Amino acid sequence: MKRGYADGPFGQVHFLDTQGDGPPLILCHQAPMTLRQFDSVYPLLRDQGLRAVGIDTPGFGLSDAPDFVPSVADYAEAVPPVLDQLGIDQAVLLGHHTGALIVTEVALQFPGRVQRLILNGPVPLKHDERQAFIKMVEDNEKSFEHHVDGSHLSNLYADRYQWAGEGTDPALVTRYVVEQLQGFGPFWYGHNAAFAYDHAKTLTQITHPTLILTNTGDQIYEHAKWSHELRPDFDFVAIEGGAIDIVDQRPNEWVEAVAAYVRSATL
Repeated sequence: MKRGYADGPFGQVHFLDTQGDGPPLILCHQAPMTLRQFDSVYPLLRDQGLRAVGIDTPGFGLSDAPDFVPSVADYAEAVPPVLDQLGIDQAVLLGHHTGALIVTEVALQFPGRVQRLILNGPVPLKHDERQAFIKMVEDNEKSFEHHVDGSHLSNLYADRYQWAGEGTDPALVTRYVVEQLQGFGPFWYGHNAAFAYDHAKTLTQITHPTLILTNTGDQIYEHAKWSHELRPDFDFVAIEGGAIDIVDQRPNEWVEAVAAYVRSATL
């Protein structure tokens, strides 16, 4: 696997490429994480004959941050430069949670670069839900403070462990917290953009073949089912169990579903 940078609209965009001549699959992570979200599946995807490319969203991981508060539409502009850098004309795009919004927007802004989509956790929101999520960002993320005693780190760990689920490897949860804090931009930018984005509207505008991929233990599983009601023409796969870290929790099942859909594009 090889790491690299592309010159994007807000500076450099960091990516990881498993290389090879297989069908290209672009991976966009959830907020507030990085392309390391897919660490457990990069080698499995490569073994399936796919060329997987993870991208750090601008401001997260090792990608430069915008000098303004970005939207999902802004984040989408960082994907084509990576494709150009790697000589990829078209690819299947997969996004998880916030990443699902980003790849949706790539498909709308740059339809010629997209072969098909995998929305791993679409997030259409009703008005009251949107307001509640926006308040959560205000209360828990924008108000984040660093404390001399380091308690902010233990608090982040406790919250993230709860989201990951009982029994999650503490080393994994520690990595998740580090990913949240390591970016060049404020980590609240990601969720701020996500909850302002009207996915219920843009889902109806997608013209590419699309798979809704979810898992029954995901906190937004019901939103995935609603997305399928909005777009019954989309394929739908639900993995049993798991939580928001399904890629680490069910890597083999996840890769099987993803690889089958990517390969079906060439049949």
